[in-house]
Amino acid sequence: MSGFEHHLKSDRVIATFTGFEADLLRSLASQMVELLRNERAEPPGPTADPFEALMSEFSGASTIPEDPVLARLFPTAYPDDDEAAADFRRFTEGGLRDGKAAAAGLIIDTLEDAGLPSELTEDGLVIDVELTRADAEAWMRAFTDIRLALATRLGVEAGDEAYWHSLPDEDPRAQAHDIYEWVGYLQESVVEALTS
Repeated sequence: MSGFEHHLKSDRVIATFTGFEADLLRSLASQMVELLRNERAEPPGPTADPFEALMSEFSGASTIPEDPVLARLFPTAYPDDDEAAADFRRFTEGGLRDGKAAAAGLIIDTLEDAGLPSELTEDGLVIDVELTRADAEAWMRAFTDIRLALATRLGVEAGDEAYWHSLPDEDPRAQAHDIYEWVGYLQESVVEALTS
């Protein structure tokens, strides 16, 4: 996999993945969609406030998600004002979740439309992906979310590269960190393709 490139003639962002790479990306994107949908930003129960009742369709959870990954994906907008933070979260988190899930879902759909079978059994499979600029931007956003999720689960911190590179190759944490770095590489290559 050589990363994403901008094809000038078609104004498309293109990449080629092995079957294994495409299947891994689909798995990561599927896990992201599941995480975002599993702990939904649900509207609160009945309310006496007529305006709040009217706006309940656009209303959701007002507290920080319990899952640390979701808490990182949806940080508190007003750390010094609990009421403003709760209101902001109530009216925005549901839409943000939908947008993040749609971006991850686009990765899945694109890979499957490009020929990735529902179950990978074939060796030597190659998947060519061509993205419009808008789709490439959605993939880039999904890569950001996937990297943030991996970093949170692994406990990655700024300046700790030596620790990760000191782990033996067979250590599952080292393998997960390799995936984190690979998704970062993909993310950077999309940015470069979009700006070239």
